[in-house]
Amino acid sequence: MKFRHLARLDIPGGGQVFAQGDFAYVGHLRPPHGTTLIDCADPRNPRVTATVEVPSNVHSHKVRVHGDVMIVNRELNRPEPTGPQDKVPVEVILNQTLDAEKAGFSGGIRLYDIADKARPREIGAYRSLGTHRFDSDPRYAYISSEEHGFLGDIVVIVDIADPEHPVEAGRWWMPGQWLAGGEVPSWGGRRSRCHHPLRRGDRLYTSYWHGGFVILGIEDIAKPRFISGLDWSPPYPCPTHTAAPVPFEIMGRKVLVCTDEEVADRLAPSPNAFMWIVDVTDEAHPVPVSAFRVENDKPFDPKCWFGAHQPQEVIDSTTVLSVWFAGGLRAVDISDIYRPTEVGRFIPEPGAGEAHVQTNDLFVDRARGLVYLIDRFRGLDILEMEG
Repeated sequence: MKFRHLARLDIPGGGQVFAQGDFAYVGHLRPPHGTTLIDCADPRNPRVTATVEVPSNVHSHKVRVHGDVMIVNRELNRPEPTGPQDKVPVEVILNQTLDAEKAGFSGGIRLYDIADKARPREIGAYRSLGTHRFDSDPRYAYISSEEHGFLGDIVVIVDIADPEHPVEAGRWWMPGQWLAGGEVPSWGGRRSRCHHPLRRGDRLYTSYWHGGFVILGIEDIAKPRFISGLDWSPPYPCPTHTAAPVPFEIMGRKVLVCTDEEVADRLAPSPNAFMWIVDVTDEAHPVPVSAFRVENDKPFDPKCWFGAHQPQEVIDSTTVLSVWFAGGLRAVDISDIYRPTEVGRFIPEPGAGEAHVQTNDLFVDRARGLVYLIDRFRGLDILEMEG
């Protein structure tokens, strides 16, 4: 697979890029930058139409859109970790967000009316101690949420049918997180916490950081139920970032594409983060059958991350696109689930004033043949897929 570079837009770095129709939306990594709306009708000449700014204590780096409703996250703007976080005392973790709340911080998700792409208008909110990443559809948002009485983010399902009055519809947590209920975690710090729920049918495929991933049944939205889980860190050093199901069988098997994340909150300096292929034909007993990595046999460099991060969330072929920080964009053929193979790549130039490229997220617009790439430091690239 080949990629043709169409445009670079010089904007602040981001944590997510999402596209709908002719518009792209970027959730930025650091305040005051919140969300940018970009007209990409001409993908060679993208144009910013509006920006949403946030207070200095707010991290708002994720965004999704359904029709004229835009959803963004809000969590505490914490400093980037410089090492493993499993030994941070629980009281420090809890007091960090509670103290911020007392000082006026408000986390959760915010909903905007974006019928006028030049004037986003906030219309609703689900408030909590913070939301990191989320999935959504026009009826529900599936969020990682910091809630009172819990250690680290848990799964919360929010009914957004009335975007002006979102309400909680269900929740699930890993046993050990509910401190207020007397539970005692078997891990250190915030090691096990909800990172990224993805809904497919009546299942939530949910990464749980150093807790691996879990598969939840949501036939009853109000009562998510545990089906299975799998955790490989340790022995592997990097936390699980995403568990994305493939919506069709490959080689007669049902599979997940899972990526770990190359971060400082890791258990050892190497190896760098992997992409995994997991057989979930028997969903009660998931089995990892292969792994793919871009070779970079150097200890973790906090100034230049190099490892897996985020695959395309909607997998629509046996060629899966995934971003790799300093490794840029990688196209991986998984038609043989036991031997994933790279079949294409694109490494953008570093953002203006930056020494390294750090490709953080992507969005694949199959209808238009476009791939959007956002760098965590600076710059949005638009590519055209060839082949």
